[in-house]
Amino acid sequence: MARPPLSPSLFAQTGRELIFSDYGDDEDGEGEDGLGKDDEEAVELTTRRNDGSRDSKLFTLEEEREVCDLLDRKLVLFVALLYMLSFLDRSNIGNARIAGMETDLQRTSLSRRSDWYEWSLTAFYLTYMTCEWLALLWRSFPAHVLVSSFVLIWGLAASFQAVATSYPVLVGLRVVLAVGEAGFAALPLYLSFFFRRDELAVRTGIFIAAAPLASSFASALAWLILRFASLGPIAPWRLLFLAEGFPSVVASVVAWTRIPDGPESAAFLSRRQRRVARLRLLSDESNSAHEHHRHVLTDPVAWLTAVILLLANMAYASLPVFLPLLVRDMGHGPVMAQALSAPPFLFAAVVVLVTARLSDRLRRRTAPLVFHALASATGYALLAAAPVLRLSPLLRYLALFPAAAGFFSVVTLVITWNINNQPGRHGQGVAFALMQFIGQLGPLVGTRLYPARHAPFYTPGMLVCACAMSTVAVLGLVLRRLLRRRNLHMDRADDEKLAEERERLVGQAGGTTKTTAVAAGVARFRYML
Repeated sequence: MARPPLSPSLFAQTGRELIFSDYGDDEDGEGEDGLGKDDEEAVELTTRRNDGSRDSKLFTLEEEREVCDLLDRKLVLFVALLYMLSFLDRSNIGNARIAGMETDLQRTSLSRRSDWYEWSLTAFYLTYMTCEWLALLWRSFPAHVLVSSFVLIWGLAASFQAVATSYPVLVGLRVVLAVGEAGFAALPLYLSFFFRRDELAVRTGIFIAAAPLASSFASALAWLILRFASLGPIAPWRLLFLAEGFPSVVASVVAWTRIPDGPESAAFLSRRQRRVARLRLLSDESNSAHEHHRHVLTDPVAWLTAVILLLANMAYASLPVFLPLLVRDMGHGPVMAQALSAPPFLFAAVVVLVTARLSDRLRRRTAPLVFHALASATGYALLAAAPVLRLSPLLRYLALFPAAAGFFSVVTLVITWNINNQPGRHGQGVAFALMQFIGQLGPLVGTRLYPARHAPFYTPGMLVCACAMSTVAVLGLVLRRLLRRRNLHMDRADDEKLAEERERLVGQAGGTTKTTAVAAGVARFRYML
């Protein structure tokens, strides 16, 4: 007997498996039910609800795990590599600075300003902030085109920094670099095309962990180049820019063929796996009637996450580009400063991955965010109080570890939380662009926190970061309280609708009626706490 067409509104998620009340379509020519003969076993598996109705599982847990594993290996790891190159090309200017760049460019610049380096950082983040609207393109244009284009733009700009003849030229190249990286910043939004809400933190954590890894790699490579600089004809800082920028150009070519536009175009998945990848996301789509009640731009949730990112970005954007200088001012030479800049970032990468894993498993964002914000604030507070407490260089260096691990973890969690808190796909894009635009105001402050006149302790800058991360912890608790109240309100509203629907069904015994999404048991949107 022919099966009726599949109705997305009748999907529901029970436990860890997706169930549905009608059957599949004939898309891709796979038969009346949209599945091949080998898939009949998955379709025929049945469960019973409490009310005695019978539903069929569309796919098994084993199939879902297989799809997720393939997405992680073939997509997430490659995206993490691209993000590592992105952060590498953005932050290696700090390593280049103490490798001789500042001396060479100050000598050739017509205007000898003491703050040229700070302006090269500010120009990057000003452009980065004003180009955050590019995140909206991810909903309208093929992902492989966008990714390869953005990577090529920043790769060329990063490579050409090696031939900069003055600071004004370097500033111009940093502007172009920012355009490419701003468009690429919507990667968490792109990953939401493939993963459910409770799976995003660990995937976001994987590619954000690439940021401290990039800083570690930049420091290690800078140490290696400085160690053998006398053997080559190229200035060490120029060789550093070239060696770390050109791989992005190569990666842009690979991205054209490796990046899928969505689950339906993932070449590394079979036809059946592509179908599973699409259908597993249906239970994550919001059928809530609450979505239209609040516009994203007037939603305090979107603004709170944006402010949290702004505060976290003061540290996130400043420490990677100033850490070699901070370590050098602890009494180390340029070569040793490059080497000692790597361990704090390696530690941060491990902490980010562990935190993201636990956050997804527990389906909690507030607790890990508050914990890491306070840990980072403690690290910065110790650095700020170092002159008063007479901390040794070793203790000051050790304080960098919780400071770095804390803000990297906070950025991972707040980006994921922002996407989690928007029920609709369009809302996710707008909220993400808003968060990135407001959040990039933080680096404008962060790039000015460590002027030379505050050396060697840089107490004002450390104090600002400590206060910022403490405020992040407070705002995280405020956001949780707001989201919990909204969840309770939606619970009450849905309970009332369900009671009304049951009364109508009882009054129409033997008749037919169109059930609402709530009565049908559809997965309802709730804010993640």
